Amino acid sequence: MNRRADPFLSYVSAFHLAWVAWPFVVYPQLTAIGEATLTYALLNISLRLLVWVAPVVFYLSQVDHVDPVEYLRLSAHRRRGIAVALIVTALNLVGSVVRFGVPHPTPQSLTWNSVLGTSFMVGFIEEIPYRGFMLRKFTERIGTWPAILITSLLFVSIHVPGWVALHLLSVDRAVSIFIFAVTMSLIVTYSRSLWASIIAHSANDCLSFVFFRV
Repeated sequence: MNRRADPFLSYVSAFHLAWVAWPFVVYPQLTAIGEATLTYALLNISLRLLVWVAPVVFYLSQVDHVDPVEYLRLSAHRRRGIAVALIVTALNLVGSVVRFGVPHPTPQSLTWNSVLGTSFMVGFIEEIPYRGFMLRKFTERIGTWPAILITSLLFVSIHVPGWVALHLLSVDRAVSIFIFAVTMSLIVTYSRSLWASIIAHSANDCLSFVFFRV
Protein backbone atom coordinates (compact mmCIF):
# COMPACT_ATOMS: atom_id res chain seq x y z
CA MET A 1 0.00 0.00 0.00
CA ASN A 2 1.36 3.43 -0.94
CA ARG A 3 2.04 5.81 1.87
CA ARG A 4 0.54 9.26 1.74
CA ALA A 5 2.96 11.85 0.37
CA ASP A 6 4.62 13.97 3.04
CA PRO A 7 3.19 17.49 2.50
CA PHE A 8 6.24 19.21 3.98
CA LEU A 9 8.75 17.40 1.77
CA SER A 10 6.43 17.94 -1.18
CA TYR A 11 6.49 21.67 -0.46
CA VAL A 12 10.31 21.71 -0.18
CA SER A 13 10.68 19.88 -3.49
CA ALA A 14 8.06 21.94 -5.34
CA PHE A 15 9.46 25.24 -4.10
CA HIS A 16 13.03 24.51 -5.17
CA LEU A 17 11.99 23.07 -8.51
CA ALA A 18 9.70 26.01 -9.25
CA TRP A 19 12.44 28.53 -8.53
CA VAL A 20 14.57 27.10 -11.33
CA ALA A 21 12.32 28.97 -13.75
CA TRP A 22 12.93 32.36 -12.11
CA PRO A 23 16.36 33.30 -13.53
CA PHE A 24 15.66 31.82 -16.96
CA VAL A 25 12.04 32.84 -17.55
CA VAL A 26 10.86 35.52 -15.09
CA TYR A 27 14.02 37.52 -14.41
CA PRO A 28 14.72 38.40 -18.09
CA GLN A 29 11.16 39.70 -18.39
CA LEU A 30 11.59 41.84 -15.27
CA THR A 31 14.93 43.29 -16.31
CA ALA A 32 13.37 44.39 -19.60
CA ILE A 33 11.31 46.85 -17.52
CA GLY A 34 14.50 48.45 -16.18
CA GLU A 35 16.23 47.33 -13.00
CA ALA A 36 16.54 50.88 -11.67
CA THR A 37 12.80 51.60 -11.87
CA LEU A 38 10.26 51.55 -9.07
CA THR A 39 8.05 49.29 -11.20
CA TYR A 40 10.79 46.65 -11.35
CA ALA A 41 11.33 46.83 -7.58
CA LEU A 42 7.64 46.48 -6.75
CA LEU A 43 7.08 43.63 -9.21
CA ASN A 44 10.19 41.81 -8.00
CA ILE A 45 9.14 42.09 -4.36
CA SER A 46 5.53 41.13 -5.09
CA LEU A 47 6.45 38.04 -7.07
CA ARG A 48 8.95 36.88 -4.48
CA LEU A 49 6.41 37.35 -1.69
CA LEU A 50 3.99 35.27 -3.74
CA VAL A 51 6.48 32.42 -4.30
CA TRP A 52 8.53 32.49 -1.09
CA VAL A 53 6.21 33.71 1.67
CA ALA A 54 2.59 33.05 0.67
CA PRO A 55 2.96 29.24 0.39
CA VAL A 56 4.50 29.08 3.88
CA VAL A 57 1.63 31.08 5.39
CA PHE A 58 -0.88 28.90 3.52
CA TYR A 59 0.81 25.68 4.65
CA LEU A 60 0.95 26.65 8.31
CA SER A 61 -2.62 27.94 8.43
CA GLN A 62 -4.33 25.34 6.20
CA VAL A 63 -2.21 22.18 6.59
CA ASP A 64 -0.80 22.47 10.12
CA HIS A 65 -3.62 24.70 11.41
CA VAL A 66 -1.27 26.84 13.48
CA ASP A 67 -0.74 30.58 13.76
CA PRO A 68 1.94 31.42 11.15
CA VAL A 69 3.20 34.45 13.07
CA GLU A 70 3.73 32.43 16.23
CA TYR A 71 5.16 29.36 14.49
CA LEU A 72 7.63 31.43 12.50
CA ARG A 73 8.86 33.03 15.75
CA LEU A 74 7.82 36.52 14.74
CA SER A 75 5.87 37.36 17.87
CA ALA A 76 8.02 36.16 20.79
CA HIS A 77 11.46 37.32 21.96
CA ARG A 78 11.47 40.26 19.54
CA ARG A 79 13.75 42.43 21.64
CA ARG A 80 16.24 39.61 22.04
CA GLY A 81 16.12 38.98 18.29
CA ILE A 82 16.68 42.64 17.44
CA ALA A 83 19.55 42.89 19.91
CA VAL A 84 21.26 39.82 18.44
CA ALA A 85 20.76 41.19 14.92
CA LEU A 86 22.35 44.51 15.84
CA ILE A 87 25.37 42.79 17.40
CA VAL A 88 25.84 40.56 14.35
CA THR A 89 25.44 43.54 12.01
CA ALA A 90 28.00 45.58 13.97
CA LEU A 91 30.50 42.71 13.73
CA ASN A 92 29.71 42.36 10.03
CA LEU A 93 30.32 46.07 9.46
CA VAL A 94 33.66 46.00 11.29
CA GLY A 95 34.74 42.92 9.36
CA SER A 96 33.71 44.50 6.05
CA VAL A 97 35.69 47.67 6.78
CA VAL A 98 38.74 45.57 7.63
CA ARG A 99 38.42 43.57 4.42
CA PHE A 100 37.27 46.24 1.94
CA GLY A 101 38.07 49.60 3.50
CA VAL A 102 35.70 52.51 3.97
CA PRO A 103 32.25 52.01 2.37
CA HIS A 104 31.89 53.63 -1.02
CA PRO A 105 28.29 53.63 -2.26
CA THR A 106 27.66 55.19 -5.64
CA PRO A 107 24.52 56.62 -7.28
CA GLN A 108 24.44 53.50 -9.46
CA SER A 109 24.22 51.25 -6.38
CA LEU A 110 21.27 53.22 -4.95
CA THR A 111 18.22 52.09 -6.89
CA TRP A 112 14.64 51.39 -5.90
CA ASN A 113 15.38 47.66 -5.89
CA SER A 114 18.64 47.92 -3.94
CA VAL A 115 16.86 49.94 -1.25
CA LEU A 116 13.46 48.22 -1.14
CA GLY A 117 14.30 44.72 -2.35
CA THR A 118 17.91 44.04 -1.46
CA SER A 119 18.14 46.14 1.68
CA PHE A 120 14.65 46.22 3.21
CA MET A 121 12.57 43.21 2.17
CA VAL A 122 15.15 40.53 1.33
CA GLY A 123 15.56 39.37 4.93
CA PHE A 124 11.81 39.00 5.42
CA ILE A 125 11.28 37.22 2.10
CA GLU A 126 14.18 34.74 2.37
CA GLU A 127 14.16 34.08 6.12
CA ILE A 128 10.47 33.15 6.30
CA PRO A 129 10.81 29.91 4.30
CA TYR A 130 14.31 28.92 5.40
CA ARG A 131 15.07 29.85 9.00
CA GLY A 132 11.42 30.40 9.90
CA PHE A 133 9.69 27.42 8.32
CA MET A 134 12.08 24.77 7.02
CA LEU A 135 14.61 25.04 9.84
CA ARG A 136 11.93 24.56 12.48
CA LYS A 137 10.23 21.74 10.57
CA PHE A 138 13.46 19.83 10.04
CA THR A 139 14.52 20.47 13.66
CA GLU A 140 11.29 18.88 14.88
CA ARG A 141 12.05 15.81 12.78
CA ILE A 142 15.80 15.28 12.93
CA GLY A 143 17.29 17.63 15.52
CA THR A 144 19.00 21.01 15.48
CA TRP A 145 22.36 20.45 13.79
CA PRO A 146 21.14 18.14 10.99
CA ALA A 147 18.35 20.65 10.34
CA ILE A 148 20.82 23.54 10.18
CA LEU A 149 23.03 21.66 7.72
CA ILE A 150 20.15 20.57 5.48
CA THR A 151 18.45 23.97 5.33
CA SER A 152 21.80 25.67 4.71
CA LEU A 153 22.50 23.34 1.79
CA LEU A 154 19.00 24.01 0.47
CA PHE A 155 19.65 27.74 0.78
CA VAL A 156 22.76 27.32 -1.35
CA SER A 157 20.82 25.27 -3.89
CA ILE A 158 18.15 27.97 -4.35
CA HIS A 159 20.91 30.35 -5.51
CA VAL A 160 22.43 27.93 -8.03
CA PRO A 161 19.96 28.56 -10.92
CA GLY A 162 20.63 32.30 -10.71
CA TRP A 163 24.39 31.80 -10.57
CA VAL A 164 24.22 29.54 -13.61
CA ALA A 165 22.05 31.99 -15.55
CA LEU A 166 24.38 34.89 -14.74
CA HIS A 167 27.59 32.85 -15.12
CA LEU A 168 28.52 33.46 -11.47
CA LEU A 169 28.67 29.88 -10.20
CA SER A 170 31.80 29.23 -8.12
CA VAL A 171 32.85 27.12 -5.16
CA ASP A 172 33.88 30.21 -3.18
CA ARG A 173 30.46 31.79 -3.63
CA ALA A 174 28.68 28.57 -2.61
CA VAL A 175 30.83 28.18 0.51
CA SER A 176 30.23 31.80 1.47
CA ILE A 177 26.45 31.42 1.17
CA PHE A 178 26.56 28.16 3.14
CA ILE A 179 28.47 29.81 6.00
CA PHE A 180 26.05 32.73 5.90
CA ALA A 181 23.06 30.36 6.09
CA VAL A 182 24.56 28.47 9.05
CA THR A 183 25.18 31.78 10.82
CA MET A 184 21.58 32.91 10.28
CA SER A 185 20.34 29.55 11.56
CA LEU A 186 22.48 29.81 14.69
CA ILE A 187 21.32 33.30 15.62
CA VAL A 188 17.67 32.31 15.18
CA THR A 189 18.21 29.21 17.29
CA TYR A 190 20.00 31.23 19.98
CA SER A 191 17.63 34.19 20.05
CA ARG A 192 14.44 32.15 19.44
CA SER A 193 13.30 35.00 17.22
CA LEU A 194 13.22 35.15 13.43
CA TRP A 195 13.77 38.91 13.67
CA ALA A 196 17.42 38.17 14.42
CA SER A 197 18.02 36.70 10.98
CA ILE A 198 15.56 38.96 9.13
CA ILE A 199 17.34 42.12 10.25
CA ALA A 200 20.87 40.68 10.05
CA HIS A 201 20.18 39.27 6.56
CA SER A 202 18.82 42.55 5.19
CA ALA A 203 21.67 44.50 6.77
CA ASN A 204 24.23 42.09 5.32
CA ASP A 205 22.89 42.42 1.80
CA CYS A 206 22.67 46.20 2.12
CA LEU A 207 26.30 46.37 3.27
CA SER A 208 27.46 43.97 0.56
CA PHE A 209 25.59 45.25 -2.47
CA VAL A 210 24.96 48.93 -1.69
CA PHE A 211 27.75 50.19 0.57
CA PHE A 212 30.72 47.94 -0.17
CA ARG A 213 29.57 46.74 -3.63
CA VAL A 214 31.08 43.23 -3.34
